[in-house]
Amino acid sequence: MRLAGTRAERLAAIPYRAAGPGGVPHNVQLGVARLPVDALPAGCDALLVAGDLQGVAPSPLGGDPGLLGIALADYLGVWAESGLLPPADRVGVLLTGDLYSAPGADKRGASGGVLDVWLAFAAAGCPMVLGVAGNHDEVTAAQVAELGPDVALLDGDRRGFGGVTVAGVSGIVGDPGRALRRTEKEFLTLLGRLTAPPPDVLLLHEGPTGDRAGQLGRESVRGALEKRAPAITFCGHVHWDEPVAALGDGHVVNVDARAVVLTT
Repeated sequence: MRLAGTRAERLAAIPYRAAGPGGVPHNVQLGVARLPVDALPAGCDALLVAGDLQGVAPSPLGGDPGLLGIALADYLGVWAESGLLPPADRVGVLLTGDLYSAPGADKRGASGGVLDVWLAFAAAGCPMVLGVAGNHDEVTAAQVAELGPDVALLDGDRRGFGGVTVAGVSGIVGDPGRALRRTEKEFLTLLGRLTAPPPDVLLLHEGPTGDRAGQLGRESVRGALEKRAPAITFCGHVHWDEPVAALGDGHVVNVDARAVVLTT
C-alpha cells in the first residue's frame, strides 16, 4: 500500500473546542482530507487516519460535547449516508495517539483516559482499529484488545490485516521515568527491530522530520528510517502545514490535529 499522489483533497471539517494559550478554549476545525493510495487492505474500501484529537465536540447524533475522537467516529455513519465515505464496516481506522482533552477544553496538554475513543470506532463497526498511544493518553493494550480481534494498541509490535502489515511505537523520546517515554537509544532500537524488514505502514506518535521547512520532528528517527523506510509512516505530536513528505522510497504523512482518508 503506497501513496498514489501527495496532494490532499479536502472533504469535510468538524468544528470543535480546544485549549489555546493559557488554557483559554477557542473554536477550531478538524480538517478531513483525502489522499489516494494504490491499494487498500482486503475488507476495506477506505482507511481513516487521525491523531492529536485534543479537543471536545458534540456528536452529530446529539448530546453533550465529548472527546473529539468520539465525535469523529460518529460522523462515519453520517458521511456514509451522504455518500462521502463508504459504510463504516468498510472503513479501517489508524490512530497516532493523543486523543484526550480536558472536558472543558481549558487545559493544554491534559492527560486522561481515551479508551472510549477506541470503543467508539469499534462500536461504529470499523473492521480494523489499530493505533499507538501518545504521551497524553491513558490506555493499555489489554484494555484495547478486549474491544475486538482486530482492535489493537501497538507498541513495538506488528499486526496484519487484509494483506497489509502495520507496526507501531507508542509514546515519545523523553525521561523513561515518566509515562510513555523512552530514551532516544531505546526508541531507535525498538524502531530498528520493527523495520527489519519494513512494514507496509508504520504508526508513530513522535515521528521524523520531513523534507522541507516547517516539517518538524526527530532527525534521528528520520535517519533510522531512511534506508529501510515503510511505504507510509503516519505520525503526529507536532503539526505540519504541509502534511506529506518523502522518506526514503516511501512517504511520511502527518496527522497532527487532522484526519486523512485513504482511498484508491
